[in-house]
Amino acid sequence: MASTDNNLKNRALEPIAATERVFHWHTHASLWFSLGVGLLVMQVGAYLVPAAGTRDAALAIVLGSLVGAGLLAWTARIGCDSGLTSAALMHRTFGSAFARLPVVLNIAQLIGWTTFELVIMRDGTAAIAAQSFGMAPDGMAVTVIPTLLWGLVLVLLLAGSMTTLVRQTISRYALPLVIASLLWLSWQFGTQLGAKDLSAFWTRAGDGTMGLPAAMDLVVAMPVSWLPLVADYARHGKSGKGAFGGTFIGYLIANIWCYALGVVVANLSAPDVDLVNALLLAQGGLIALSLILVDEIDNAYGDVYSSAVSAHSIRPVVSIRQWGMGIAALCTLLALVLPMRSIEPFLLTLSSVFVPLFGVILGGSVGNSYSSSGQTQTPSVRWPAAVLWVVGIGLYQGIATWAPQWGATLPTLALTFACAFGLQNLKPLTTQSAA
Repeated sequence: MASTDNNLKNRALEPIAATERVFHWHTHASLWFSLGVGLLVMQVGAYLVPAAGTRDAALAIVLGSLVGAGLLAWTARIGCDSGLTSAALMHRTFGSAFARLPVVLNIAQLIGWTTFELVIMRDGTAAIAAQSFGMAPDGMAVTVIPTLLWGLVLVLLLAGSMTTLVRQTISRYALPLVIASLLWLSWQFGTQLGAKDLSAFWTRAGDGTMGLPAAMDLVVAMPVSWLPLVADYARHGKSGKGAFGGTFIGYLIANIWCYALGVVVANLSAPDVDLVNALLLAQGGLIALSLILVDEIDNAYGDVYSSAVSAHSIRPVVSIRQWGMGIAALCTLLALVLPMRSIEPFLLTLSSVFVPLFGVILGGSVGNSYSSSGQTQTPSVRWPAAVLWVVGIGLYQGIATWAPQWGATLPTLALTFACAFGLQNLKPLTTQSAA
């Protein structure tokens, strides 16, 4: 079903035109390195300390990043080869009617994560204002005003072209500055670490609350959270090979770097000092943190743009640009009123439904070719895929509840992938196969 109205063009459910395929492999690499860098990633990396030992944390970061970046790259190749968005891939896999459920859930989680990103940027701005100008970190001037300003920037970015933003602003200007800030912070904290006993740091044992599987699960969680978005950008690529390689390399380096930096900062900081303040205390930390904070806006943009594409797939009468600007404004208002500490567990639970979802999509893609033609014959519900997804959600929640030490992400992905691979009727129906 390409559109809900014959007179409307549903850009979210139709393959992209060849003239709009403008991303080279280095464009994908720049985009996903930039999206992989963020204060939230460093903060999650800091959660590995002191739960896991240094060796386990390092191994989990490398292995988890390889798995996570590989999943992103695989999905990127499917999106590029087919020219389809994530919403369209869900339609082909789960059926045109049933797919609306995961699409709506994806929109909900992206609105939540965008709101969370705005709160992170607001808090970072408040910390900078407190150190630079002595302003109260919880005052009205450093909470409401920064939230509105960051929200305004987000709305303005959504009013422009996504491809232009990625190819020019991110690749040419933002990326070099972010790399420079990461290099500076790595040098500062690496120097501090070198002045101490490196052998004691490397042999530091964890407190027993997190083993290697659970640590890997925490590392894989960040790239998995991007799975529902990656095809929305990868379909603009010129080749599937370039989309795969660029996405893999860009995100792998960023994820390993930020997780490792989070671990180092947590080891060097006092227990009562949060990550943002620890970065600020470093020499030149104010400038480095400011640059990373500016880069954080592309994470929020990535969430909003993808949610706009998904919303357009349901209601194509509203353009992707209009959806994006409206959702950005909504998230800005939510960032002013929602208690984010209480909503974070809800967001993590909501995100967990996409682990089995993409296990089914990736498993069903092996040996199959998602049609890049404009029209497909898709039933309302593909029951085997739908049932497998629901079972996968139950499996994920069961492992997270009764065996958290093993991690829920990788076992759920593996099982849903294997089952989807074995179900022949998960193959997408193309015009040719239907005939």
